[in-house]
Amino acid sequence: MEGIVIFNDFSLKNAFEILKDTDKELHSQIDKATSDIRENVFCGRNVKKKLIPKKFSRKYGIDNLWIYNLRSGWRLLYSVSSPDKIKILAIVLNWMNHKEYEKLFKF
Repeated sequence: MEGIVIFNDFSLKNAFEILKDTDKELHSQIDKATSDIRENVFCGRNVKKKLIPKKFSRKYGIDNLWIYNLRSGWRLLYSVSSPDKIKILAIVLNWMNHKEYEKLFKF
């Protein structure tokens, strides 16, 4: 199911743009991920509701969380929303390395 991909806020979008100069490979991976998500918003791995970190639920007001695996253990986290029942939005919340991912999900 196709959708529109947006970044949660300006600072996250800005951090993504900065990656063009600081980590071209990670920028490329995130760019590919957003393209894949645009084509199919459900292409990531769905996190069971009871496993969504409370920190994310409170901070972003989400009730669903999806994980897209990037290179070298990096993860892109996003949520899917349909605010007007016509468009489906995939909202990029964050990307993180494996260590941060494990800490967030308490592995």
